[in-house]
Amino acid sequence: MKASEGPFFIYFEVNATSSLKSVDSFLRKTWLECCGHLSAFTIGPHTYSVSPDKEFDDKSMNYPLNKILSSRMVFSHEYDFGTTTTLTLKVIQERAGKIDGVQVIARNNLPEFTCACSKPAEKVCSCCNSGEGFVCNDCAKNHECGDDTFLPIVNSPRTGQCGYTGQE
Repeated sequence: MKASEGPFFIYFEVNATSSLKSVDSFLRKTWLECCGHLSAFTIGPHTYSVSPDKEFDDKSMNYPLNKILSSRMVFSHEYDFGTTTTLTLKVIQERAGKIDGVQVIARNNLPEFTCACSKPAEKVCSCCNSGEGFVCNDCAKNHECGDDTFLPIVNSPRTGQCGYTGQE
């Protein structure tokens, strides 16, 4: 499978008998988890939620992958319904064999972000959700949002969102 958002991507493999919940756990641990937010997959017309709501016809994430996914299928994953990070996932192919858990095959290198002054950015403001939030240490001293809004730049599409620091 491949998951991506913006300049971030990750290729991984997982057993077909594993559940959507195992993929959700992997994405949270690798890229997303900051404050225990809700998450959901959208596959075709169905929503598979970490906390299913029968009123909205949500399904559980306990479904095995081989019952709902097929080769070349594209679907999405959303984490945090306030400052939502939406990932596009694609099943690249099926292969024979078994693996333990979810295995990373490849992922992007940390992209280089630039401050407005053209120096390499060293932190990101969690209040400035546009490209203006990436700042070098010199510009950070005069940043209007204040020092307590800065987060580290990490190799995740969650960089600069909520309280995400890239550490569990």
